[in-house]
Amino acid sequence: MSNDKSRIVRDPLWNTIRLSPTAVRIVDTPAFQRLRYIRQLGFAHLVYPGATHTRFDHALGVHHLARTAVRLLRERESLPDEAWLDVELIPYAALLHDIGHYAYSHALEELEPENIPADHEAVSARFFESPELRTALLPLGPGAANRIHTMIRGEGATPLRGLVSGSLDLDKMDYLRRDARFCGVPYGEVDVDRLLEGLTVLQDPVTGAWEVGVREKAVAALESLLFARYQMFRNVYWHHAVRSATALYKRIVEEAVRARLLDPEELVGPTDEELLYEVGRRAMEEDSEEAERLATRWIPALRQRRLPKRALELTAADLGDRKLAPWVTGDTREKRAVEDRLAKELGLESGEVVLDFPARQSLFELDLLVRRRNGAVERLGGQGLPGMLDLPRVGQALSQTAKVLRVFTFQRREVDADWVLREILVG
Repeated sequence: MSNDKSRIVRDPLWNTIRLSPTAVRIVDTPAFQRLRYIRQLGFAHLVYPGATHTRFDHALGVHHLARTAVRLLRERESLPDEAWLDVELIPYAALLHDIGHYAYSHALEELEPENIPADHEAVSARFFESPELRTALLPLGPGAANRIHTMIRGEGATPLRGLVSGSLDLDKMDYLRRDARFCGVPYGEVDVDRLLEGLTVLQDPVTGAWEVGVREKAVAALESLLFARYQMFRNVYWHHAVRSATALYKRIVEEAVRARLLDPEELVGPTDEELLYEVGRRAMEEDSEEAERLATRWIPALRQRRLPKRALELTAADLGDRKLAPWVTGDTREKRAVEDRLAKELGLESGEVVLDFPARQSLFELDLLVRRRNGAVERLGGQGLPGMLDLPRVGQALSQTAKVLRVFTFQRREVDADWVLREILVG
């Protein structure tokens, strides 16, 4: 089909998605087509077999929601021109918001900076430099590519950038519903229609700047998004087997980089299967202990779902008020040293024990303007708002209970909880 025409895509979530000629040209670029081969949920399909949907269909869904949101705002809101700055670019920023994702989505972003070039939003700049994508964006005018990339990073002066990156962005509305649908779980229900109807553009009473906000009557729908996100993280994204597979994959890539089988820059661009295949191919050709471990044990184990075993699990209730060392939440040198000491205690090789404590700081944070029923505009931030369910504090409580500290071992072992706690607690 010629890419100078509009196109209709059938989507299992939103039914009919209409793509403008410019959107069609973007979708037809190699950089965007690559997203067909990046699974949306990384290794969740090893637990939920239906979770094989991709960044490609998710991006189309967010684009659809962005077009809908912009249309509704234009129909309802009578605002000065400054509030609509670059509004025509919002749907294209939504379409391209995931263009820079690594293979298996977010997993590699948990590695330390020396092992990866940058987060996927920063890496997306490299894809914007591709000649095909720059050509596709030409009809949007000079500088459009740079302004779109700025929106994706949640920066710039465009008042509506919050639709692309923010507390109430359309990304969340699509992925929660889409992920729940394909995993076959009832946790991701979000009242998207109510949220879209409740969106508005408000002027910050402190700074005078315009930004995306919500009417007070839509707060119940906002609660549905908050609780859906909690349930999906607790039951899907941070499921123990998903985290185990993710830990094995990260260890494979980390080891390949340490053994100089792979340069961190080479992580930008490959699809899921391309990256694993290339690491395996290079490991087979290399004569070293690290390469042998990758080629004959770790990569086959991941492909055949022989995942590291859950040897220890400590919930928020188990940890209580005890404070963990800050290095526990990353793949840091300090944590690797503790992991290898424990591996030696258990008779395992270096790299074959993993401490896993996923802890995204922004999991439930909210920062957005609310138009109260009396017409006042107030910010829903860390302290909440009087007379309204204290969403920020509820979010903090939910985030805390969703976090689980686990120890995975590449062979079945028993792990002493006291030994682990002595190593990772502060004070």
